[in-house]
Amino acid sequence: MPRPFSFIRPNIMRHPKAVLFAGEKPFPILPAVDHYAGSEKLMRKALQLQKELGPIFDITCDCEDGAHAGAEREHAEMAASVIMSEDNRFNRVGARVHDVSHPHWRQDMEILVGIAGNRLPFITLPKPCSAGDVQVQIEALRAIERHLNIERQIPVHVLIETHGALREVWEIAALPGVESLDFGLMDFVSGHHGAIPGSAMKSPGQFEHPLVARAKCEITAAALACGVVPSHNVTTELKDIEIIRSDARRARNEFGYLRMWSIHPNQIMPIVEAMRPDFSEVQSATEILIAAQDKDWGPIQHNGKLHDRASYRYYWELLDRAHVTGMAVPDEAKSRFFG
Repeated sequence: MPRPFSFIRPNIMRHPKAVLFAGEKPFPILPAVDHYAGSEKLMRKALQLQKELGPIFDITCDCEDGAHAGAEREHAEMAASVIMSEDNRFNRVGARVHDVSHPHWRQDMEILVGIAGNRLPFITLPKPCSAGDVQVQIEALRAIERHLNIERQIPVHVLIETHGALREVWEIAALPGVESLDFGLMDFVSGHHGAIPGSAMKSPGQFEHPLVARAKCEITAAALACGVVPSHNVTTELKDIEIIRSDARRARNEFGYLRMWSIHPNQIMPIVEAMRPDFSEVQSATEILIAAQDKDWGPIQHNGKLHDRASYRYYWELLDRAHVTGMAVPDEAKSRFFG
């Protein structure tokens, strides 16, 4: 008598990205530091450091404050050439253009996308006063991409540093193409006409003044609700490593920021270290995700606790962030998820 047919499921190890976010917008996992450089010398220096440390931080070529008046075209062309250079090994070098009220912002985009559009990881938009300002620049960017036959949409990072941008931060965070909301502390404080003291532009005041703390919380809440990375302002401390590390730790643990600006090489590693997940959680995430993958992402028990796709998403993003920040990931997790 013939044996009854039985279906044997093939042992296909499905990646968490293919399973855990079906029908949802995956949350961007970006390097923990966004390092700003305004001159070619500083851009090249940052690229050399990136080659040594790996892609654990992004570089932003500043075509706004970095460009001398009257030399905007030349500066944008120089930034684009840096992005296209052989020194850019990881394609994690973006650019900040002028704000929407400046006569050269569209020229910035045309030059940067025209020369480096296929390698730009992001373009940063400064000083919008409304969601409409951001929409205008995003639509222009998309038109430039189409005109130049760029086959991808370049992500946009938006600086929240005006009253209007903060008022409409939820609308800005929800705009298609926005990947990061960055808090511009100095311009935000300056825009309050002396009502916020200068001490709020540095620590501890920047974490304690109610108007500044409110702005930071509103940006984080909007960003995280809309699947966008919140990026914290730079610290003014350049030499004291403990102060830099403490500022980054407070930004991460008290305000929920997952990324932070730097303006000096001394700031990069303390910020990266402060933004990394706790190692014990990384170990737990590895064990849980491996067991879940072995069960094709069905429910599992781990140390007497039930886990399913809701917790898998948390642990996957944690493990992915650990990898992006250069933490040592267990070998099996590395081969399964990052090979």
